[in-house]
Amino acid sequence: MLKKLNDFLAGLPMTIVAGAFLLLDLIPHLMEEFGGGSAFPAFLPFDPAWVTIIICGIPLLYLAVWRIIHNPGISKISSALLICIAMFAAIAIGDLFAAGEVAFIMAIGALLEEATTNRARKGLKQLISLAPTKGRRLMDGKEEMIPAEEIRQGDILRILPGETIPVDGVIVNGETSVDQSVMTGESLPVDKGVGEEVFCGTINRFGSIDISATKVGENSSLQKLIRMVQDAENKQAPMQRIADKAASWLVPVALLIAILSYVFTGNIVTAVTVLVVFCPCALVLATPTAVMAAIGQATKHGVIIKSGEALEKMGKVDTIAFDKTGTLTYGRLDVSDVISFDETIPEADLLSLAASAEARSEHPLGKAIVAYVKAKEVPLMETAAFRMTAGRGIFAETGNHRLLCGNEKFLTENGVLPDNRVQSALERLRSQGKASVAVAENQKCIGIIALSDVLRPEAKDMVSRLSDMHTRTVLLTGDHQKTADYFAQQVGISEVRAELLPEEKVRSIEKLQAQDHKVCMIGDGVNDAPALKVADVSVAMGSMGSDIAIDAAEIALMSDDLSKIPYLKRLSNATVKTIKASITLSMCINFVAIMLSLMEVLTPTTGALVHNAGSCFVVLIAALLYDRNFE
Repeated sequence: MLKKLNDFLAGLPMTIVAGAFLLLDLIPHLMEEFGGGSAFPAFLPFDPAWVTIIICGIPLLYLAVWRIIHNPGISKISSALLICIAMFAAIAIGDLFAAGEVAFIMAIGALLEEATTNRARKGLKQLISLAPTKGRRLMDGKEEMIPAEEIRQGDILRILPGETIPVDGVIVNGETSVDQSVMTGESLPVDKGVGEEVFCGTINRFGSIDISATKVGENSSLQKLIRMVQDAENKQAPMQRIADKAASWLVPVALLIAILSYVFTGNIVTAVTVLVVFCPCALVLATPTAVMAAIGQATKHGVIIKSGEALEKMGKVDTIAFDKTGTLTYGRLDVSDVISFDETIPEADLLSLAASAEARSEHPLGKAIVAYVKAKEVPLMETAAFRMTAGRGIFAETGNHRLLCGNEKFLTENGVLPDNRVQSALERLRSQGKASVAVAENQKCIGIIALSDVLRPEAKDMVSRLSDMHTRTVLLTGDHQKTADYFAQQVGISEVRAELLPEEKVRSIEKLQAQDHKVCMIGDGVNDAPALKVADVSVAMGSMGSDIAIDAAEIALMSDDLSKIPYLKRLSNATVKTIKASITLSMCINFVAIMLSLMEVLTPTTGALVHNAGSCFVVLIAALLYDRNFE
């Protein structure tokens, strides 16, 4: 009940009400201070500052007491405690405006900080929802659907086309292609046969397979992925306010100066004034206001920053690790090479023949070829006969042509022996990380169509600019080594770690951190979520990236523009400098105000106004961040 009341009073609507009543109290107080008059409006039977004190003071008192009870050691002493002391002291001598003012500024600071640190938690729920709930078990020659939690190690499960694999296992019968992007981020489905491993949560694209369950329940790859995200989330400590770090010495010093001023002057008003001007409200506002301005600046450029902590850490980053698919690349297949080995068949005709043959194919490579040809508005021929071998290739009769389209093994199985020229071309394409579809007719390979992920045009320049900023770049990907090496060479990344599962990406980042590097991870997929959480700061590709990756990351690029990464570093550095400048200014103003209080120049009310002016200066300095150019 108490917490609900506290949350209600600390919310934005009630804080606005508190500010209105404090403003209502300001003008009469100024009249009383400088020209005489009523201490509060005549039409009110009470001082309106009481409303501000109650609304803003109760949450402040709740926070101070909670920290005394729950925080360990010296951290029991917080800035909230000092402000509560000042508030009660001001109430004791009847200066309600001063009491309401310090409580109100703290309420504003808390709202600003909350606005910069709140994060959605929907992504983790979506990750959990990926876990299959049922599986088709084979027992005594019969199929039965059972809950996933009832599957045991050694059970034989049948996975039909389009179904999600419910546990980790090994294929014991059948061939297929499996979409493993949820686990590895690979842009291409992987052809699988008997004896090869499949993972929980991945999708059987086509071809029925039977698997023997090897890792079930909490031991499956997907459940480990979920646990890694949860564990990493739990390790993320909430950002501690700078004012609270200083409170261990601010509170004793403030009390000591106030007591000494009372001892030497005999004036309790002077002592209370010292407490009021000593309150670290400007110090509290320094961080969240600068962060809010920087976040607003970033939002204008299509960058969503979820916390001030991420901004500060980004400035300290010296190593940036990239995922490949969907990050350095667009994550979509496109025809990259068309090679004809028959002089009578031009490349355009070869492409048309292959697309016509693949028109009925369900394989992603076949679909990509057909989509490419249709986009070029090339007409397709009718297919008279069609036969597909899962994970290998297809046979089709198109016009007067009897074609085989598939991998090298498929052609060999059908009596087509690729010559040296064909094998050389296939090896070259493999070294470039490209997938190849060989096209054969009349027991002869007549051409090859290669497909590849598409590199983002700004990737190379982005890596070059990071290098100029003395920032190390690393590629962490689930793709094959040759594919990873090819794309890394294209963009200028020299350090490559390929064929990584999610937990191996995490270990790679932890190894870099153990070498005293500050690591930023940039990714877009579900499989990147644990690595994003473990990294010192993380960036997700927002427009194409999964919601889970966006939730796991602290920063999201909504336009998927990699050129924003160097921009982020410059913005972060400027934000940290602004925070430090604001803290220095607030401490200087506090020092001058304390001197004027001891000289009895300031009263609690005028001291509160000076104290308020310092807070306004801090906000204005932070606001300058919003319109600066960091491109």
